[in-house]
Amino acid sequence: MEFFKINTKIDFMRQRKWAAIFSITLFIFSVSSIIIRGLNLGLDFTGGTQMQFSYEQSVNFQQVRDELDKSGFNGAIVQAYGTSKDVMIKLKPQEQISSKELAKQVSDALHGSKLQKTEFIGPEVGKTLVINGLLAIVISLLATMAYIAIRFEYRFALSAAIALLHDPILILGVFSFFQIEFNLITLAALLTMLGYSLNDTIVVYDRVRENFRKIRKGTAVEILNLSVNQTLSRTIMTSGLTLSVVVALFIFGGEMLNGFSLALMIGIIIGTYSSIYVAGSLAIMMGLNRQHLLPSEKKLIDNAVL
Repeated sequence: MEFFKINTKIDFMRQRKWAAIFSITLFIFSVSSIIIRGLNLGLDFTGGTQMQFSYEQSVNFQQVRDELDKSGFNGAIVQAYGTSKDVMIKLKPQEQISSKELAKQVSDALHGSKLQKTEFIGPEVGKTLVINGLLAIVISLLATMAYIAIRFEYRFALSAAIALLHDPILILGVFSFFQIEFNLITLAALLTMLGYSLNDTIVVYDRVRENFRKIRKGTAVEILNLSVNQTLSRTIMTSGLTLSVVVALFIFGGEMLNGFSLALMIGIIIGTYSSIYVAGSLAIMMGLNRQHLLPSEKKLIDNAVL
């Protein structure tokens, strides 16, 4: 099944210089925002108190937020939990107050509520989670580079790794600029997006290798353009269907999943863009040509003997 009924001949590589300027500008903006504004880390990383309350009727979340603000608990995160009568409240670390006293003050502020559970997350646990999250990203990038270098060619490995680094930085830049909460669920979306973007890039790379071996007179730019056009239907259908599901999740999934679905939405768009313009363009800039992807003469002789 194809999205396009005829072969497209879009000259993607013609805009690669403008795409490079666009990507570099967004990358610098994202890094600057992360350095200057920082990330709005959730309780998973900063530590704090998490409480679960139940009501006899459906919860009015805005009313709960107003009651907490009046009692001095500004910036509290109020989310749906379980049924429409249950609510989860997350508070930043409170100084000079015990967790027991804090739970009592919050319970007194929320009229008609019943405290079900209280959990305290220490700051040391948050630091450990930050380090583990960064290690997960670094290890995934190194493993990706090793796989692509073995499967294809080291120029593909470097360009894919840079593209994979480009994608999460842009997502973090959006979260930093708008101060959207970044927690473990969002980190999971970030790692999911890396795998999604890599899959799209590998499909293009595989078609590039096939076309280099089939078409003897094409230049690297022509082969890459042809490969992107040949995989365009698959890219649009896969990205479009996935994006539609994530948009529905963002709209109907509730506040708890907003960060997760938003990171995936941005990641799908950026990942599709980077697999076409960033990964492919970088491989051409590094001097990719036919000889780098053709089997060696020794391997051809060995296969002929067999």
